[in-house]
Amino acid sequence: MSDEAIIYVSPRGDDGNTGRTADNSAGDGPLRTIKAAQRVARSIRRKTNEPKTIRIVLREGTYSLDGTLHLAEADFGAPEKFDWHTTVEPVHPVVYESYPRERAVLSGGRRIDGFRETTVNGVNAWVAEVPGVRSGGWSFSQIWVNGERRFRPILPKSGEYLIETLYDAEWEGAWSQTVGKGTDRFGYAMGDIDPKWRNLKDVEIVILSLWRSMRARVDRVDPAERIVYIDRNSGMRLSYDFGRTGAAYNVENVFEALDSPGEWYLDRTDGLLYYVPMPGETIGAVEVVAPYLETLIEIRGGRLERGVESKQLNTHPILTLRNLVFSHVEWQTPQDVAAIRQSAPIVPGAVSMKQAHYVSIEGCTVEHVGTYAIALEDDCTDVRIVGCTLRDLGAGGIKIWHGCGRNVVSDCDIGDGGHLFPPAAGVLIGDAPSNIVLHNDIHDFYYTGVSIGWNWGYEENRAGGNVVEWNHIHHLGKGKLSDMGGIYTLGMQPGTRLRYNLIHDIRSRTYGGWAIYPDEGSSRLLIEYNCCYDTKCAPFHQHFGLENIVRNNIFAFGVEAQIERGRAESHRSFLFEQNIVIYSEGALLKAGARGKPWTPETALFLRNCYFHTSGGSVEFDGMSFEEWQRSGQDAGSIVADPKCRDLSGRDFTIAGDSPAIALGFVPFDLSNAGPRVPTGSKKEVL
Repeated sequence: MSDEAIIYVSPRGDDGNTGRTADNSAGDGPLRTIKAAQRVARSIRRKTNEPKTIRIVLREGTYSLDGTLHLAEADFGAPEKFDWHTTVEPVHPVVYESYPRERAVLSGGRRIDGFRETTVNGVNAWVAEVPGVRSGGWSFSQIWVNGERRFRPILPKSGEYLIETLYDAEWEGAWSQTVGKGTDRFGYAMGDIDPKWRNLKDVEIVILSLWRSMRARVDRVDPAERIVYIDRNSGMRLSYDFGRTGAAYNVENVFEALDSPGEWYLDRTDGLLYYVPMPGETIGAVEVVAPYLETLIEIRGGRLERGVESKQLNTHPILTLRNLVFSHVEWQTPQDVAAIRQSAPIVPGAVSMKQAHYVSIEGCTVEHVGTYAIALEDDCTDVRIVGCTLRDLGAGGIKIWHGCGRNVVSDCDIGDGGHLFPPAAGVLIGDAPSNIVLHNDIHDFYYTGVSIGWNWGYEENRAGGNVVEWNHIHHLGKGKLSDMGGIYTLGMQPGTRLRYNLIHDIRSRTYGGWAIYPDEGSSRLLIEYNCCYDTKCAPFHQHFGLENIVRNNIFAFGVEAQIERGRAESHRSFLFEQNIVIYSEGALLKAGARGKPWTPETALFLRNCYFHTSGGSVEFDGMSFEEWQRSGQDAGSIVADPKCRDLSGRDFTIAGDSPAIALGFVPFDLSNAGPRVPTGSKKEVL
């Protein structure tokens, strides 16, 4: 008896077939739906005495799901029976995969057809009736045309408006009464808001401040007082970061602003979709898709019998999704939610796992979604996400939330996110231990690349033992949000390692464009062999923490500063040793608003190499290098050219006779940072 069963599925198949053949031949053929294949797989599991690997193979095409595909315990494989005195026998997983060299897309969207030509606001456009919209059964804020995201009209056409008058704002008192105090109104400048706009209550206000965003609809407008009222409490003070002026905002979904190629507008009252085509697009030669589902796949299950240790299954999952594409979902923000806080943890995933174990997602693509790509929540362990591409995301890439642990994210390309929820992170790890983030390319988000921990202080938590290594993290912030970084941490994290990461081009709105950012309570971290450069603020910033080790890194070309510290406490926050610091502008050291002198008791510096490329003087908190050393700092350190290969080209490879080597600095090569190529090539995947 074969130990493998294959079930074929094709958009051109028939659920009356057996699914035993890959094409329609000899009176049989593939099934048509994934649901039918799931039923067959469950039947095989129930009827077979011997364990089998079950492969559900999807042929080329798009599978439009009517509802979320739920994979539960009955959909998992399992290892063979064993006893307590033997090793685990081979694992027989259930595998969902694309047919070799074909592209199978699982879509939560619906195609919109029936466009006709019209004229809108003086420009040529298309219009189509969308079933279910006028009755209130369907609404959406995203569409994709020929696989590309298109945007609703946004005002102003470039840049941002500024709130002119703040109401209900406080600056003195507790956090909840100041920054955390919301409002349902603000004053706008003349001409920014028009109370005569069509479908005024469908117009959305999008506000960015600090590390938060807010999206709310207009409720009403008082043109005499120039006050706009929104449909919910903002949940945050509408100031420009910590200042006393109004925050930046945009106005979205204004029919009268529909006039540029690629823009679209959904008239919910009339049930009509308007679209201004891009050059070269013609009716009948485009595919327009809008999201219908909130979640494509939900996975629960996979617990094994007592005695099967996770380390024996890290490369042997019992449920695998391989080489599939997941697209077209959207999460509608609940009415009681306005402010989206840092990392957007409230936003779900297109692929959602809850209490899932021994799952592997390999070589998959998640694209064109309005959520996180993949979310692990509620005790997910031993999940592997390997070699995936996550792009065009409404929120972030991967969320590993509280209570999860021992999960791996490796060799993925995670980028182009935050389109609906700008505070989302590339990889978000909450109060969750022993996760590995390895060899990923994380880029083009408006907030943080990798965020770890969810505890603002020294209280006990579970976020220790996480590993973030060999990642390429770059082009974050883009001047939209503040208080963010390439890698951001919170709370006590013994055993967490941040090593061999290449981090650059971090640009915040105001403060907080840092490459490595241990925030409140971040403690007992090991930060070494990272290269961080081209940041708006400092490449390294420690807010407050305990006993972090920062050694053998290259920190270069911060605009405002190179090394920054927030709060000085009665203990040592970090040891800074054997690092190379290179800069051409800004301060070398910078202390926060509550900063005190840099003393060895609060932050100890040893055996570092400092270099000012313009030849200017190197000052340490207002002191010369000699004065700084007499204060007890930087014993064994030097001010000298570390002899990097090409600073203008950002090649920090140091020469063999670099004076930094004599200090104990160990040269390292980050050319392998980012995803490795498939197994068998020069670079190999975990």
